[in-house]
Amino acid sequence: MNSREIIARRVAQEFQDGDVVNLGIGIPTLAANYLPEGVQITLQSENGMLGMGPAADPDQATNDLTDAGGNPVTILPGGCFFDSAVSFGLIRGGHVDKTVLGALEVDANGNLANWMIPGKRIPGMGGAMDLVTGARRVIVAMEHVNRNGSPKILQDCKLPLTAKGRVSLIVTNLAVISVKKGGGLVLEELAPEVSVEEVIEKTGAPLEISPNLKPMPILD
Repeated sequence: MNSREIIARRVAQEFQDGDVVNLGIGIPTLAANYLPEGVQITLQSENGMLGMGPAADPDQATNDLTDAGGNPVTILPGGCFFDSAVSFGLIRGGHVDKTVLGALEVDANGNLANWMIPGKRIPGMGGAMDLVTGARRVIVAMEHVNRNGSPKILQDCKLPLTAKGRVSLIVTNLAVISVKKGGGLVLEELAPEVSVEEVIEKTGAPLEISPNLKPMPILD
């Protein structure tokens, strides 16, 4: 099982039956493939879909039906389409139960930076700012460290912020970490064959160890 699958499998366990969920581009989209048995969610896409289905097979793919990242998808029976104004009205109005987003950095105060690196050309923030402020619960799904080994979980974000104090839970390939109200990080779960010492070493902020620390449950 690779690191992306570990993250996606664990994230999927945060969904409850009936949730309206928005999944960000990259690792978050994989979570829909690992829903626990009996859990039905409704996927919302900020480009104007409610009831989005799984990725389209090559013979189904069409440029007229894509997710917010431009990837061909399907629509489930009962799904609907609307313009961006309605889509962002749903998001800003608090009608999305959970959003799962990738991140460049997350810090001990629940701040999120996931939209730009200074000096690099980017198209814009997209819907991330609205999702982080409008969704009832914000989950970050990401690798624990950068390719150079530097931590992505910090005491304070160094990159431009997407939103302040909105992240509730961080799921990485090494651990599950919750963000306390008022600030502070709690190590809740460890991925298979990962030690507390390794997580501490690869995290750029102090960690409180939960008295109920447990192995990360990964569904088969």
